Amino acid sequence: MVTVDELPEMKKFIEWFENRHEYARKWKEETGGKVVGYFCTYMPEEIMYAAGILPVRILGSHEPESITRPYLHDMYCPFCHDTLAQALEGRYDYLDGVTIAQSCLHMRQSYFSFADRVENIEWSYYLPFPHGVNNPHAADFAKHEFEKFKKSVEEWTGKEIADGDLDKAIEVYNKSRELLTKMFELRKADEPVLTGLHAMYIVVSSQVVDKAEHNQVLESFLEKIENGEVENDREIGTRLMLIGSEDYDAELFRLIEYGMSYPATFVFEENCTGSRYFWGLVEGDGDRLMALAKRYVYRVPCPAKDWARGDFFGRRRFQFIEDVIKKWNVEAVIIAQMKFCDPHELDIPSLREMLDKMGVRHLHLELDLTQPVGQFRTRVEAMIEAMGEEDLFI
Repeated sequence: MVTVDELPEMKKFIEWFENRHEYARKWKEETGGKVVGYFCTYMPEEIMYAAGILPVRILGSHEPESITRPYLHDMYCPFCHDTLAQALEGRYDYLDGVTIAQSCLHMRQSYFSFADRVENIEWSYYLPFPHGVNNPHAADFAKHEFEKFKKSVEEWTGKEIADGDLDKAIEVYNKSRELLTKMFELRKADEPVLTGLHAMYIVVSSQVVDKAEHNQVLESFLEKIENGEVENDREIGTRLMLIGSEDYDAELFRLIEYGMSYPATFVFEENCTGSRYFWGLVEGDGDRLMALAKRYVYRVPCPAKDWARGDFFGRRRFQFIEDVIKKWNVEAVIIAQMKFCDPHELDIPSLREMLDKMGVRHLHLELDLTQPVGQFRTRVEAMIEAMGEEDLFI
């Protein structure tokens, strides 16, 4: 019996995560293909993948920086400053193109500065995407924009994207979504062997390497867990859910799951470096672009796009969170809001109200990617300790 950390597959996920730039450079050298960075998970990667492009998620490095102020407002979120800084410092010198699906104002400005200021970028594309994904016309709108995006990719690469190419890309990406969903399902267990840190490495590494290669490793990884070849070497403690945006700070996961006086384990992450990225398949055949449009429009929505008519609690994201809390037996929620992130911040009062009605403990942490996370230890421990004291009186 071995632990998750001893599995060669887990070591590969961590290697991909930590050496993502080196992976992309090597892929480009070996294949001769183009590499495109994308900012938002509403970007239809399948269209680029069908053209032989390697799509990679634009991520920051969690390092202090001071070079983005001429291009971004001080009150834009740290993620946007961090990602732009990586580009200006030359860490994305291997990219041939950069793209974004209509997102928040902060990320959009980071994208435009990235496209304008990074010399190696030869192609860029701003993809309009509906903010109101609950609008009955949203899928039709998205399909129309996907058609224009596909044409731009074809003109740039000189390669026509045939239906068969799209079918293969959709198959690879759906396989990835199925495997990642299965990995999250395994965390429903009373004694899950996977932690939030493991899940973060697995999901984020899938965003920066070739999906087909990632699928092979992940399939082998899951088989070993399902076959009982992996043992749990830690106490599960309090079952936590993480709600936020780009939460891929390994130190935050290590602090909460491995560095506190009270044991705790994340059993689910509702964010765009977690479940929101892969939840929901591309379904249907025939009209490929409409099938893609429906998947991206009807996936678990980002707070920037989940605008319901009428009752605020009718929003699909809130319904998804409520369902997860029940099925994954979540005992407490960590709301990790990126500093200055307006869409997520606007959601917090209503999210707290919903969690209070459900009787679920919750703690709001405001993250700055370039600041130490150790300051949160006392607050998380206090929440778990208070939960224990409450149980004594039940």
